Amino acid sequence: MRVAVVEDEKEQREQLQTYITQYAQEAGMSIEVELFPSGRELLEGYSSKYDVILLDIEMPEIDGMETARQIRTQDEEVVLMFVTNLAQYAINGYGVGALDFVLKPVNYYTFSVRFARAIARARQRENGQILLNLPDCVRKINTQQIYYVEVQNRMLHYHTELGEFVLRGTMQSAEQELERYHFVRCNHWYLVNLSHVTEVRRDMVLVEGAQLEISRRNRTAFLTALTEYVGGSG
Repeated sequence: MRVAVVEDEKEQREQLQTYITQYAQEAGMSIEVELFPSGRELLEGYSSKYDVILLDIEMPEIDGMETARQIRTQDEEVVLMFVTNLAQYAINGYGVGALDFVLKPVNYYTFSVRFARAIARARQRENGQILLNLPDCVRKINTQQIYYVEVQNRMLHYHTELGEFVLRGTMQSAEQELERYHFVRCNHWYLVNLSHVTEVRRDMVLVEGAQLEISRRNRTAFLTALTEYVGGSG
């Protein structure tokens, strides 16, 4: 995860950096933080590499709201979160697609709850690419295009919007590669992309029209992961 903190007051910047570091340690995550003393410095040569941006609203030169507007002309996906003294200003942030805001003075508990929501939203938007070593070629595929992965007789079947691809491999290796993109096992044979789940019926999950069994062993973990995934999009 890459996070930018835009805050003109040095003490506030460092406090937010400390909070993010503490959150990362508690969550067992790796988070890279970059600090900016102004919106202008963030916007200079801006690239869409950040997952979350924390923005102070009241800043000289370019305030946080205008910074957010300019960010949105280049980056529609990054998660924006405002840090401000005045709630009425933060509410205007929804017009630039801001997810949330935190009121100053910022305490760690409140920050961690709001920041966790921002991280969950950013993770939902994560979209990677993997290589499939097919018998006749190597194919690059977007993880969002994969509905689910099935294992049969030591062969992996990737069910995707482009069709079905079959290659030799183990479910364990596929799970390790796809876990960060919200793929979770519903049973021993199926690894499901949570973004393509349309319905859960007792011991079955519907994934783009396919009915896959949820095993008793995997049921709790699967439903918990699905609930957390859906909750992160709220």
